Amino acid sequence: MNKIFKMILSVAVLFFASLPVMAYPDVDESHWAYSQINILTEKGVIVGYPDGTFKPDENVTRAEFAAMAIRALGQEHTKVVQPVHFTDIDESHWAYSDIQKALYFDLVSCDKNGELFRPDDSVSRAESLTVAVNALTTETITMAKAKEVLGKKYIDTHSIPEWFTIPAGKAEILGMIVVMPSAKEAELAADRPATRAEVAAILFNMMEQAKLNPNAKLAEAMRKKTGEGFVIEEATVQGSVGTIPAGTFVPVKLNNYISSQTTEGGVIYNAYIPQNYVTREHYILLREGDRLQGQVLDAKPGKYFVRNGVLVLKNNLVTTENDQVAPLIGLSEIKKDRNWWMKFVRWAFKGEQLEVVSDGDVYMKLLKPVKVDLTNGWIYTE
Repeated sequence: MNKIFKMILSVAVLFFASLPVMAYPDVDESHWAYSQINILTEKGVIVGYPDGTFKPDENVTRAEFAAMAIRALGQEHTKVVQPVHFTDIDESHWAYSDIQKALYFDLVSCDKNGELFRPDDSVSRAESLTVAVNALTTETITMAKAKEVLGKKYIDTHSIPEWFTIPAGKAEILGMIVVMPSAKEAELAADRPATRAEVAAILFNMMEQAKLNPNAKLAEAMRKKTGEGFVIEEATVQGSVGTIPAGTFVPVKLNNYISSQTTEGGVIYNAYIPQNYVTREHYILLREGDRLQGQVLDAKPGKYFVRNGVLVLKNNLVTTENDQVAPLIGLSEIKKDRNWWMKFVRWAFKGEQLEVVSDGDVYMKLLKPVKVDLTNGWIYTE
């Protein structure tokens, strides 16, 4: 009976595990955008409402769409050096950074002197599709060609805004235009606010196309950065993520002078990475100059005939060139290189004193793995 029960239980587990996971109670398998909504939710591009629903027929603001587009393209950690000034948003706006990134990557355009961004207006279908096309490197087409392509399918081709005609033509050629299956006739509906379901489908199409043909700025941002430096043989690369495994020894330089004779346990120290840490393929994991901070975990002075000096450092944080402060947990046990004779002397008579001069070198053993986005240097934290 026990064997039969276990078999039934196993079958039940497999059955329920194979059932599709419903991300939202108001978007089931029968919804035309079910797949795109689920995929973008898993990737953190879109989120539901506090009550757990998705509300697929609600509208999306221009600010929300800019933030979603940047996340769909994986550029949420990009740093924009020269932001554009708008008259209706400033740095206090929740989407200010994402809007600046959308401008930098040429997803949206702006008057050189700044203008209204209208962050709380609903994003239209024309605007959302244009952003999706702007993310790509596409073939040049004429206005006449765009109208020809669109006129074969959409009944409102001649009434769409002129500025949208070429982007719409490109979107049609690439199969990116979203038309709800319930529509009796295919319409571009350029000026109608895009629904959350339509936005999910448009962003999914953009995301897939950008993997193949991103625009010039995105192509550069999505490229894994390479350089020379300290090669970490144990590092692994999966897609755009590089991992330095726990147990790896890496070189660091201390800013502070520390000594077993004068430094007390608990003292905070500062250090930096003296050269890029790179994979065997020379993808940059951590950059030269990234700042480290930790504390003296243990310090005991060396005393003749009593004990050799003890000096142990524990690193806690790294500040990267992105100004990201992330955990980087490592241990440095300071020791002197000795030949066999001096090792015997120090073992027999003790009293060894330890020190690291300012700008001195130590090796740190990582206690936890470090995962880095090789395209932008962002460290993944749990």
